[in-house]
Order: sequence, then structure tokens, then C-alpha cells
Amino acid sequence: MAMWKRMGVILMTGALGVAAIPAVGMADTQQPVPQGIGSGVLQNASYFGNVPGSTPVTVDIVMKIQHQDKLEQFVAQTTDPKSPNFRRYLTPTQFQQRFAPSDGEIQAITDYLAHFGIQSQVYPDHLIITANGTAEQFNRAFNVVLQWAEFNGKRFHAAKANPKVPAALANDILCVLGLSDYSRFTTRFVKQADASGSDTPAGPLNLTPQDLIQHYDVAPLYKRATGQGQTIGIVTLADFNAEDAYAFWDQMGIPVKANRITEIPVDGGTGWDGYEETTLDVQQSGALAPQADIRVYEGPNSDTGFIDTFAKAINEDIAQQISVSWGESEPAIQYFVDLKMETPQYAYAYNQLFMQAAAQGQSMFAAAGDEGAYDAVREFGLGSGVPGVANLSVDNPADSPYITAAGGTTLPFHFHSPSTGIDVVNEQERAWGWDYLYPYFDARGLNNPDQWAARYLVGGGGGFSAFFPTPAYQSGVPGVNRYTGVQQWLPSSDGSSLTRASQPTLVTGSGTGRNMPDLSMNADPYTGYLVYLSDPGQPGVNAGYATYGGTSFVSPQLAGLSALINDADHTRVGFWNPQIYRFAVQKNSPFTPLNESGPTNDNDFYTGTPGTVYNQATGLGIPDVARLASAFSGHR
Repeated sequence: MAMWKRMGVILMTGALGVAAIPAVGMADTQQPVPQGIGSGVLQNASYFGNVPGSTPVTVDIVMKIQHQDKLEQFVAQTTDPKSPNFRRYLTPTQFQQRFAPSDGEIQAITDYLAHFGIQSQVYPDHLIITANGTAEQFNRAFNVVLQWAEFNGKRFHAAKANPKVPAALANDILCVLGLSDYSRFTTRFVKQADASGSDTPAGPLNLTPQDLIQHYDVAPLYKRATGQGQTIGIVTLADFNAEDAYAFWDQMGIPVKANRITEIPVDGGTGWDGYEETTLDVQQSGALAPQADIRVYEGPNSDTGFIDTFAKAINEDIAQQISVSWGESEPAIQYFVDLKMETPQYAYAYNQLFMQAAAQGQSMFAAAGDEGAYDAVREFGLGSGVPGVANLSVDNPADSPYITAAGGTTLPFHFHSPSTGIDVVNEQERAWGWDYLYPYFDARGLNNPDQWAARYLVGGGGGFSAFFPTPAYQSGVPGVNRYTGVQQWLPSSDGSSLTRASQPTLVTGSGTGRNMPDLSMNADPYTGYLVYLSDPGQPGVNAGYATYGGTSFVSPQLAGLSALINDADHTRVGFWNPQIYRFAVQKNSPFTPLNESGPTNDNDFYTGTPGTVYNQATGLGIPDVARLASAFSGHR
């Protein structure tokens, strides 16, 4: 999974140029509003003077959802076969009319911005106002001073103080993003750990889409579905060579719809860092639904770029299913919030959009992360000294209750290492956690803090969200908010470092918050999938296959399967989560829980509990896709 990338349906353009003074008086009391970066930067960044006044700047003003309780009820009704609103979804305009600020409230803000010469575009949902102006214009509009800064080796612009606007406007604003363009988002794909000498794994390596189709019982769907009439949306922060996808499908013998890929650059598009992520997302999702269209939304790797890319995909309301494989850990977000480098409303700003997607019947999928139960370790490193980074944690945006979090497993395989004499044997599909490789890593002398983050703490993301409460659809499901764990790592008192336990110990306990993931499929790079790649921006140059893993694969694969399921039953199943949790507790569940306890089935901490339906290593378990499609069909 990766970290934090023509507005054809963007309506409402604010008055351009210098407008008359708006109805909100300039002398009104100024009130601070949260922003993506603030005074905490003073203690951590180096500054290099003011940003020249003519420098172009893009800022997002995120508005507050209205009547959230009624929105939550409506979303639940769209997934309830007994409700008259079952699978009766809203358009973006209908969503705006019922759950977003009014035309007048939006106009007051765009008029205020226009007075300073700032151009604004408003998404149809009235939740995001994208404002384009210069540094000088934003300095005056928000009473800030934009400066050049450097932090952790990254150059960016930032304002030291929270922006201020007239109090009459501030009450409708959730937060402002973009006064800083500092970026942190990363992908969620993983390569195999390097082997040593003649050490070569033997097993189901270099998998193809056909292997997934066979293993998860997808084949019966192809008798009546190919994804025709469906569109898959990929939200990403990196460009890619579309030609690589067509070459992949052709070489895999998958007949696909011609000219099916449409690239949509958002906020000017993005670069090539992480292009492998976008490539695999398109190849995997498109292989499973060969006649579906694919819209690839590509935005800059920044707060505004990421949220605008989601806003574009959701407000277009063309893609019935959307996948994202970029994110960052909850501890990273909280760390920057504590330093006043991120707004406390950050995660909720995205969650509002995901609630909108659910109300519109768009199925959202996100990679759950690839650091097992320790989601922040690789972001910061165990030597960073940052409190909390070594604690159990989960990934954002997969932590949203309105996204289906895609977890990871390892398929059965054998691995003999001639150089060490170690045999690795996985006899059945298990939670993905590289603790099964610990004896091999130990034999190679890698058991030290410098190697722990990259090799020892790798696996499918899962655990409990610290940001979002347990959603209603998880309540009462056996295993939710209870856990069995394999204690192999002991955190320091402040959670800044880890010590490896002498022996794994089985522990049990309870947790609170949104439980992750929701379901899982193969994600281990040792049982990984082929990806066809050529050089960035040079289709066909140095082209060839590489094998990767990560929950980055599971998210787009689920999006492809969603397109197949929708086509098979001529429906739009919408928000998956309330439905799949209901299926899982019924007879003939389409899921197989991986509930064996112990170090042969864990994500470096969380494991299964016999007799339960859910665990925080693999969620509801692995799907039988044909039976899952039947379950969705039977609840029409």
C-alpha cells in the first residue's frame, strides 16, 4: 500500500478577479480555523524567508457536513433489504441539498475569497472549495505569512499560524488544507525481502489473475459477467504507463475492452514516484473485470492533492467502485496533530467524502497496510525516538468506517534455504506476518533494531482505530472488540522503541474503536503477483515482469471483483461493510474465518480465536467470491 496523488463535474465557480466587498464585512471579528500545518513547525522546521507574493498556491476549504446523524441513518438504510431506501442512492446534487452547506453559505465564502482576487471552484457536494491564488492573496485573505521551510529533508511552504476568517464564515468551515504543501503519503506494496546466495523460495510465486480466480472461486461469475457497464476508479498519487496495462492483459491472455483506461489529472496531475503502485492497481483490477472501464484519478502527493483526488472521483459519481492503496499510519497523523503540523479534523475531512460515496452507492476499498500490527514503525523508524510509533496501530484512510479495509494473507508454500539449512513451511492459508521467516532472518544475523522495521515487522495491517469508534455493523459480531495476540515484541514505556521477547506468548484482551481489516486475500510478496513494468514515462523501455505483494493488491482486486458482482446481478451493491458483516454471521457464510490461534496465523501480533467470526489479523476471513455474489444477490 502506498502513503499520502478536468473538473468535469465541478460546478459553481466563484466570481473571478477583484469583486465587490462581500456581504460579510471585512471588519467582522476574525476567527481562527484549523489548517493542515501550524505553529508546531516552528520547533521542527528551518525557514528560508517569505514565499514571493506572486507564487501560485492552491488551498482547500473543507466544509462541515450537515445533519450527520440523518446521513448515517440513510447510508445504513441503503444496505438494509427491509428498508424502502435499500440500494436507492443519491446523486452528488441530492447529497448536497440534504447534507451539505447551502448555496448561500458557499457563496459567502467564494465572495470573500474573490475580494482578494482568489479564484474558487466548488465541488457539487459543497464539501470542498478549491481556491487558487497567489501567496500574497492568501496572506491577506487568511491573515497569515507563507514562508519557505524545510523539514525531514523536504522543502515546502507553510504558515506559522492558523488562518483567520470572519466569524460568520468560520462556523461552516471544518478546516483549511494547503497552506502547507508538506507531503507524507506512501504506497502499500512490498517486495520480497532479499534472499541470500542460493536461497530461493519454492511455492506459488509469480501469481497471475487466473491464480486468484481459481483460489477464491471467482470462475462461476464469468458465466454471466465480465464487468460490462461498470467503471473502476483508482485514486492514486503517481502517474503510470497505460501501455503497460494493455501489454499485461494481452500477455496474460485476458481479452479486455479497448481504450478502457481514462487518466484524470487532478490539480495539475502528479509525478512518477510510486508509479509501480498505480500500475499494479490498474492491471489487477482490470484483469478481474475485463470489460469494465477504468478511470485513474492522479493527484499531487499533498493534503490538497489527496483530498481533491477523492473529491473528484466521488463527485463525478461515474465509478461504482473506487480503490486506493496510499495512506499513512494513525500515529503519524496524531504526531503531526500534536506538533500542530496537522489539523485534528484531518481524518474526518476525508471521512466526510467517504460517507458521501456510501450514500451514492459507491463501494470504497483501501489497503489496510503492510506493517502488520505496527503500522507506524517503518514511517518513523525505531530509532526516531518519537513516542507511540512502536505501539499497536492501524492505517488511514482504511480506518474510515465507510471504507472496506483490505487485509492480507499468505498462501501455502515451502522455502528451503541452502545457505542456512532453514526450512520454512506454511501448510495452509494464514494471516500475513513475516514472523514465519524469523528463524531464517535470525540465521542470517539480521536480528537487530536496524533490521526489525524492514523485515521483522511486516504483514497485513490490522487492529483497532484510535480515531473512529466501533461502527454499528461490527457490534455484536463474535471476535469484534476482543482479541487474541502473539506477544513477540515489548514496547518501551513511551512506545518509542521495541525489544524482542525471548519467546512468543499468547495473550488475550479487549479493544475499542473501528476494528480492521474487514476481509483479506493473499498479499504476501513471497506468494506474490506479477506486475508488468517499463521505465517511467517510456512505455516499452526496459519492460518486464517483477513480483510484488502488499495489501495494495487486495484493494484493487476487490474493486475488480465488485465490478464483476455488480454486472452479474445487474445491480449496484454500494457500501459493502454492513452487508458483509451480516452475511458472515448467517448460515452459509461466504467467508472462511482464519481463526487458528498462535504464531502460525498472525500479523506479527493479532491472531485468530477459535469459534469466532472476526479477528484483527484477517477480519472476516477469506471470501468465496461466487458465494459472496450470491449473498449480495439474495439480499436485493
